[in-house]
Amino acid sequence: MTSDPAPFTADDYSARMTAAAQSAADAGLAGLLIAPGPDLAHLTGYRPTAETERLTLLVLAAGREPVLVVPALEAPDAAKAPGASALSLRDWSDGKNPYAITAPLLDAAGRFGVSDNTWALHLLGLQRELPATSYVPLTDSLPMLRAVKDERELERLAAAGAAADAAFAQILHLPFAGRRETEVAAELAALLRVHGHSQVDFTVVGSGPNGANPHHEAGDRVITHGDMVVLDFGGLRHGYGSDISRTVHVGEPGPEEQRVHDIVREAQQAGVAAVRPGVSCQEVDRAARAVITGFGYGDRFIHRTGHGIGVTTHEPPYMVEGEEQPLVPGMCFSVEPGIYLPGRFGVRIEDIVTVTEDGARRLNNAPRELAVVE
Repeated sequence: MTSDPAPFTADDYSARMTAAAQSAADAGLAGLLIAPGPDLAHLTGYRPTAETERLTLLVLAAGREPVLVVPALEAPDAAKAPGASALSLRDWSDGKNPYAITAPLLDAAGRFGVSDNTWALHLLGLQRELPATSYVPLTDSLPMLRAVKDERELERLAAAGAAADAAFAQILHLPFAGRRETEVAAELAALLRVHGHSQVDFTVVGSGPNGANPHHEAGDRVITHGDMVVLDFGGLRHGYGSDISRTVHVGEPGPEEQRVHDIVREAQQAGVAAVRPGVSCQEVDRAARAVITGFGYGDRFIHRTGHGIGVTTHEPPYMVEGEEQPLVPGMCFSVEPGIYLPGRFGVRIEDIVTVTEDGARRLNNAPRELAVVE
């Protein structure tokens, strides 16, 4: 298991908030309103113990000091956040109107970007106080807010990827045949925790025909000899995500199973090879999809090729047709083509990659050959 990374400092969070506020101004916004969730954690290091109906909101605007509005009962915890010294706290007590307290911090006629998980309750409350304001989700206004990672973030993502690789290496030595999917899923979750994950977000175990459902949830099906099994698992380690997919076979595979796996492996390599600065996200999808389509399975590749990863396991950018965002060094995302044959089996191979100055670096290095398990 890799050593623990050094914690982010108040200066790190201050730089992120300053950059976010400037990005908002460049996008023609009066500022950003950030509710509890991944954006708030990224910008301040603050993760409230519970996301309640009480208003918690970070207000960012270029040229102004960041302000975090918090319920009074949660102010002591907010003051301990790693980025707290880089902002001003403004608390409010039960029985007071938090929107009236927040309103003076906002441009009365401004257009604000808001984090996607902001409660409608809070936006409506602000609009009552400031009816001339308007709001747009960050996914639309600043989709790349968290997309480009610095070196310390990349270290965390690489460590999370290595931990997922280690979990996969160990699961290969455990029995599959005769056991329920849920049992294997539980072992995957336990192995992620053994290798330093504090949170397990998903453990897909799709055996036989269940593998043809890309987001199959592990169930009570008993895995049998001759099954293909799709494994897709990940979570958070030191606040940053892992996400890996490999497909294994119980006993020796047949010719068709091996062939389909080989096609997906070639497609995955093509997707990774397409990654370099300046290339659009959709070109990564096109590169992987072209291989699968060329072998006659185009209609059986039924999802995008990839998604971003950072403080959450799914975030922008997305490797999908129509996404023209150019790749930038420091972006991190999955490359995960698949082929899904309904009623029979599925195959998916996924790695997290980061864009470098001249190409891509994989953050997962587990073998991509079709592994045989017992």
